[in-house]
This record gives sequence, C-alpha cells and structure tokens, in this order.
Amino acid sequence: MSTGLVTASYIAASVLFILSLGGLSNQEKAKRAVWFGIVGMAIAVLATVASDKVSGLGWIIPMIAIGAVAGAIVAQRVEMTGMPQLVAALHCFVGLAAVFIGINSEIDPPQGLSDVEKSIHSVEVFIGVFIGAITFTGSIVAYGKLAGSIDGKALTLPGRHMINLGMLVASLILGLMFFSHVGIWTLLLMTVIAFVIGAHLVMAIGGADMPVVVSMLNSYSGWAAAATGFMLGNDLLIVTGALVGSSGAILSYIMCKAMNRNFVSVILGGFGGTSGPAMEIDGEQIAIDAGGVAVALEDADSVIIVPGYGMAVAQAQASVSELTRRLRAKGKNVRFAIHPVAGRLPGHMNVLLAEAKVPYDIVMEMDEINEDFPETDVVMVVGSNDTVNPGAQDDPNSPIAGMPVLEVWKAKQVFVSKRGSGAGYSGAENPLFFKDNTRMFYGDAKASLDALLQQIS
Repeated sequence: MSTGLVTASYIAASVLFILSLGGLSNQEKAKRAVWFGIVGMAIAVLATVASDKVSGLGWIIPMIAIGAVAGAIVAQRVEMTGMPQLVAALHCFVGLAAVFIGINSEIDPPQGLSDVEKSIHSVEVFIGVFIGAITFTGSIVAYGKLAGSIDGKALTLPGRHMINLGMLVASLILGLMFFSHVGIWTLLLMTVIAFVIGAHLVMAIGGADMPVVVSMLNSYSGWAAAATGFMLGNDLLIVTGALVGSSGAILSYIMCKAMNRNFVSVILGGFGGTSGPAMEIDGEQIAIDAGGVAVALEDADSVIIVPGYGMAVAQAQASVSELTRRLRAKGKNVRFAIHPVAGRLPGHMNVLLAEAKVPYDIVMEMDEINEDFPETDVVMVVGSNDTVNPGAQDDPNSPIAGMPVLEVWKAKQVFVSKRGSGAGYSGAENPLFFKDNTRMFYGDAKASLDALLQQIS
C-alpha cells in the first residue's frame, strides 16, 4: 500500500476515533460510537500491516490472529463485575508494549538520523519507556486491588513522598546519562526504577480512590502510546494516544471533583485511607422481608432506585428492570440515581441498566437527583454502600470523608438490599443501615428482588 493511501486511511481512522469518543457522551448514541471505534481500529490495523514500511508479515499476522482470539475469549468470559479490573489489566499491556518498543528502538535505532534527530529520538525513547513502565506495574497493582487479591487499604510507607521524589531524581539523572550516550544500562536501570514507582504509587492509594486510579492509568497508557508513535514515526498512534491520554486525564479530573478529591493528591498516592478512629454508630440494623417492602412500594407515589456493585455481582439488573416496569404501570414515579463511581467504574451501572432495557430518561446522575430525596416516599438501595454512606459528610476520619454521596437517608423510607452487614469497598462502616427510617432487605439481590416481584403484580 502506498504512503498516500496509508495516510488517507490514518486520517479516516482518526476521524472515526474522534466520533467514537464524542458519541460515548450520550447513552442513545453509545452503541453506534463503539462501532465507529471498531471500524476505525480495523482500518488502522489493516493500513499499518499493508504499509510498504512493514515487513515480517509471517510473524505479524499470526500474532494478530492469536490476540484477536484471546480478546474474544476474554470478552466472552469476563462478567460486568470484572470490567474494572479488566480495564486495569488492558492498561498494563499498553505500558509493557511501550517499554519493549522503546528498548528495541534503542537497540535498533532508525537509520539516517541527524545528530539533532538522534537527540530527539533519545528523549522519545526515555519518556516512552518511563511512562510505560509506571503504567505497567501501576495497572497490575490496580488490578490486584480491584480483584481483591491485594489489600485495598492504602500502603503508606514512612517518608513515601521522599521515596518517590528520590526515585524520580534518580530517573532524571539516568536520563541525562542516557542522553550523553553512557550506555543502554541507564535506560534499563531507569525502567526498573519506574516499575517500582508505578507499583508504589498505586499501593499508596486506598480503595475509595481506585476508580480515579483506573481512569488515570488509562491516561498514562494513552501518553505511552503517543510516545511510542513518536518513536515509530506513526502519526495515527500519536493522535490516538493523545486522544486517550487527554480524555483519560479529563475523566480523572471530573471524577476527582465528583469525589471531592484533589487531583494531584490522588495521583501522588497515600490517600483514600483512614486518618483516625471511625465515628461510633448508634442504633441497630432492622431487617424487613419482601412482604413489608412490597406494602411500602404499593403505598408510595415516588420511588428512587440506587443500584451498586452488589446488583452487578448478583446480576439483578433484569429483576430491577421488571420491578421498575410494574411500578410505573401502577402510575408511580420511578427513577434511578447513579453515583459517578457506582460499581467502581464510571458508567458501569448505566451499561447494566441499558442492558436490562431500563429507559434512559429515568436514569439520573447524582447532581440531578440529590435534591429530590426529601420529597421521595421510598428509596431502594440495591447493592450499594459507599456511594450512599452519610459518614462521608459526618465522619472526618472516614476513608471517604468529603466525597459527595447520594443523600438517600433524607427520604421517608429506605430499603437496603444487601447480602450482609459488612463494610463497603473502602472499608468504611455505613451509618445509613442504623437510621430509624432504614430497613435492611437481606439476601442476594436477585433472589430478594425476585421474591419481591412475587408480591407485586
């Protein structure tokens, strides 16, 4: 394929990627936006493979086939509850690819470069490997925390910020030595240090801030891809990496605002953990059965349903959708309240509800619906914990202190569908469960809702 045709294909792919990102801002356009991204990536891969500059197709094509099959298998097997950790795992592959490409580019550099171009290339290699290495180990730790194989609590070593600063200074010194052509060992040693930085940064971030970390790692992977594009002289990779990097950074900033976190503080680590003894909680948890919940729902005029990670684990979205349909058929005003980080990943609950055919127009964001709780008759909390925790407002020692939450406790009645009385992902106890207007609807969310549906015709 000629250079002109490859360039035209790259422009078309870039436009499709931009349309894809733009379409994802609207639920009704999201499916079409995903297809824009799929077609754009197919064009990008085919144009790159068919380029005159690419050789070794006997290796490339089998690798693409293996990767495609592996991706299809993973996509089929991973449930929606596993999407946050899957996203983190995919980020680590991008980071590792940037490391390998950077080291390979140093071992076998492009030919015919001037002295200035060689210096620029060295900077591209160093930055690409540095960002890629941090992304790789940071993503692995994030995956472990989200999957539960690594403790979600923040690991705050004494003098952690000085440790990070020391490693950063060491990396800069190695960079200067690398630019002075001391040897490839400077690049390799920096890579090891960057691996440690990535792991240490994410280990120092508590579970309450892990959604921001996943988004930030998404941004890192984009910048790593852009650096790789500079190394390879691939314009499309530069554009795509910049799109991913900037959109990930913007999303991280928006999430930090939604969680009342300082953007710089979160990515520096050591946040999302407790700062003192938790506030004592008075009262007791009072259980209720399906019959009692059904009576309250029959008497209610307005109902707000708050879905959370527990709904995803129980795969109860279809039961929630059917409950919504029956209540609306009775003329009741039923809406959904979605916290920006519900389900540990932005948009997680929206996808599940869309899958269950819940109408888009009754799914509301936190800022849109929070003021309506005092006038609401019944709130049904399905598998949510941290995002409805009043301790975020009342307990300065809570790991989620200061985080805006759905103020469900202001409603007349609150029913919480939950397996047990344990703490949320952040490790914080929830005073909501002990309030006078709250009743605990214990059990698996799907089984509980199915029992409730038998009471509501």
